[in-house]
Amino acid sequence: MLKKGFFTTLFVLAFLGLFAPVAALAQTYLFNLDRETVNVFLNQDGTAAIDYVLDFSNDPTASPIDFVDIGLPNSSYDLGTVTADVNGKAVQSIDKADPQNLAGGGSGITLSLGAAAIKPGSSGRVHVTIPIVRRVLYPGTDSSHPDYASFQFSPNYFGSQYVKNGTDLTVIIHLPPGVQSNESVYYPASSGWPGSKDPEASLDSQNRIQYTWSSADANGSSQYTFGAGFPAKYIPAAAIVRGPSFELSQDTLFCLLFGGCFALIIGLIIYAIVVGNRKRKLQYLPPKISIEGHGIKRGLTAVEAAILMEQPMDKILTMVLFSAVKKGAATVVARDPLDIKVTDPLPEGLNDYERDFLAAFRAPDKGERRRLLQDMMINLVKSVSEKMKGFSRKETIAYYQSVIEQAWAQVTAANTPEVKAQKYDEVMDWTMLDRNYGDRTQEVFRGGPVYVPMWWSRYDPVYRSHMGSAPAQTSTQSSGSSSGQSISLPNLPGSDFAASVVNGVQSFSAGVLGDVAAFTSGVTNKTNPIPVSQRTYSSGGGGGHCACACACACAGCACACAGGGR
Repeated sequence: MLKKGFFTTLFVLAFLGLFAPVAALAQTYLFNLDRETVNVFLNQDGTAAIDYVLDFSNDPTASPIDFVDIGLPNSSYDLGTVTADVNGKAVQSIDKADPQNLAGGGSGITLSLGAAAIKPGSSGRVHVTIPIVRRVLYPGTDSSHPDYASFQFSPNYFGSQYVKNGTDLTVIIHLPPGVQSNESVYYPASSGWPGSKDPEASLDSQNRIQYTWSSADANGSSQYTFGAGFPAKYIPAAAIVRGPSFELSQDTLFCLLFGGCFALIIGLIIYAIVVGNRKRKLQYLPPKISIEGHGIKRGLTAVEAAILMEQPMDKILTMVLFSAVKKGAATVVARDPLDIKVTDPLPEGLNDYERDFLAAFRAPDKGERRRLLQDMMINLVKSVSEKMKGFSRKETIAYYQSVIEQAWAQVTAANTPEVKAQKYDEVMDWTMLDRNYGDRTQEVFRGGPVYVPMWWSRYDPVYRSHMGSAPAQTSTQSSGSSSGQSISLPNLPGSDFAASVVNGVQSFSAGVLGDVAAFTSGVTNKTNPIPVSQRTYSSGGGGGHCACACACACAGCACACAGGGR
């Protein structure tokens, strides 16, 4: 917080030959918080080190920025180790903040800038480092991570009467040394955060996992909350706060007395996060593929486009199956459970993922087959990620959506069943990319016969056995040659053909993958290894205050806050 100061100007009254004091005038603070970057390092000893960089632009009509208040999670910090500077010039006076200048009467420090005060119309960078803050880690209560330590953090913010315009805010939480990517969890940003709720995950210069939230549209007078968790084995057991802190303030009392009123809300939040957790396990693309480049990546196969769109994996594997059968590389021996015979030798022109797919089906053990299919999907995701480097995912997806619609348009525009079947055969892989392909396939082929492609018998063993035991239904069609020669095309009722296509995905998931979510999670753990944990605590509030955060009266809660005061 910026702290009000007073100045007294002494006028010489020459006519009277006397001195008279003029009443102290209250200063007026008004500034832009152009940028705020905060790094929070969770140390091996269970303490936290907090580093702030605050870029101010003081309004030309305002008073100098001569005091800055920084809120901290609690009073368990070493004041003597705190350092600060303004534009590289050390701040000499650092004291405990007046609780009245902090949200909820919490803990914090005051920087007296002195000669380094930021003058009206000028800009300045305030850099503050708090090396040691204790009692910031709490036990996790998430049933899927029972032995975890949890941490929640709200960066410093200022009174809305002082801050103009927006703030480019970046919050980075560094996990303790040794924590592995498949062990770490993050808690999505609180409501109101204008950026992505999910952070970017990476390694810092010390090879520690770090989660980064960033938004150029944040507000310097709003409270945002972020959090992370990790196995408690990486820190001393004594570092975890096993009960509420009793630095009682108004907000603490409010949390203790009225916390029960929020039980229903908390339950709904936990439910939403559980659903989000399940959804997250299906998001197998690595975060780096979402870093937008420029332009459209053309030349992807339908299967690769399906990866880019994060289509369900049982559907993608069914697309690969159709592709392999069409190319004469495989024949479906049984549909339930799915079993295929791989052609030996393999035909030319197969994609790497098709070869991996067929290699998996050569494995006699179902568990080994499932593992090899996961490896195939992992390699495919990585391949698409590499191909998308420098290209815009958003523009590329829009482009392939148009390809899907063009494919359906070609099928529906066909004016005879024979031409419709031919067009569907040509664009079948692209139509399967449509998320509503099942309903659209049923609609397109409702009523009337469907003239199946010549490779269909390799896919449908029931149709193959029927063709071998009874005369096929045929249709005579002119070949268009001058001789008037005719050819015979096998056909099926439209509903049977559509059902066979649509049920292919169900057969694949039930007979090969088992639990599709578990199968996909095994891929996600390798391609996008950022598991999301349920929030194990509640922190919120109104009026610029941190309801249980600064006092940490609620388990699993550790926030640094400021604002709402002078």
